[in-house]
Amino acid sequence: MASPRTFERDIYKTVHAAAERFHGESLKSCQIPGFILSEWRYPPYFETPLHAHGRALFCLAVEGTYTARYGLKTYTCEPASLLFYAPNELHSDHFQNSGGRFFIIEIEPWWLERVREQGVMIDDSSDFKSGSLAMFAMSLYQEFLAMDEASPLIVEGLMLAIIGKASRRATTTLTSQPPRWLEQARQLLSDRFNETLTLTEIADSVGVSPTYLAQMFHKYYQCTVGDHLRRLRLEFACREMVTSKAPLCQIALAAGFSDQSHFSRMFKRHMGVSPTLYRETLEKSK
Repeated sequence: MASPRTFERDIYKTVHAAAERFHGESLKSCQIPGFILSEWRYPPYFETPLHAHGRALFCLAVEGTYTARYGLKTYTCEPASLLFYAPNELHSDHFQNSGGRFFIIEIEPWWLERVREQGVMIDDSSDFKSGSLAMFAMSLYQEFLAMDEASPLIVEGLMLAIIGKASRRATTTLTSQPPRWLEQARQLLSDRFNETLTLTEIADSVGVSPTYLAQMFHKYYQCTVGDHLRRLRLEFACREMVTSKAPLCQIALAAGFSDQSHFSRMFKRHMGVSPTLYRETLEKSK
């Protein structure tokens, strides 16, 4: 029988032999100063072994639903979900019946150290299901699909925004947790994002004044209630464009926009491309 020390050494070798692999089918990859960008596809019901990566990375779910396990957490990821894995964080992924696609942003240690010197830090693995981080990551994915000579500068700018916001969120989480009523207000927005909601209606539902709700929401989530609602609608629209062939006008109304024109303006303002081009690019990348 192998000794405990031998067993531990074998586990170490197994985990780290997989350290720089993503276990799926590589669709595209490129390297620019500071980052390695890649896209991977996984078949239905595929489960990765427990593994880790030497570099810190962000993982954006592009298509499909899967369950990620890391540390003591189990997290269900849908399209537009974003995960951050610290270097050498052990994790595994289990895909559901449709399989899935990842967009991976690996961060070179020297780049991460450079931003850390500016007081921007993100050291612990985290998940970001909605909000501006996921939107920035989706914009970065679009840049990855259409790389040109300007892309390295654009990618670094988006990564600085992502790291900065992730660092701010981590600091806020460490110093204090949102009050229960504020989390309830945020959940109400998630459940009813496609409805016409007023600040007064949301505040009344959790028993506070509209002014206090607005102040506390911005303090803990670094955005206004309206900005958060708009992001939820755009994320829903992005998922629908990935998972369905519904017309854009139908997706716009289902997301809560007044019409397709309003949806198109908001989408291009936040994503940098029109909904039509976004969908066409995704179709070409499959």
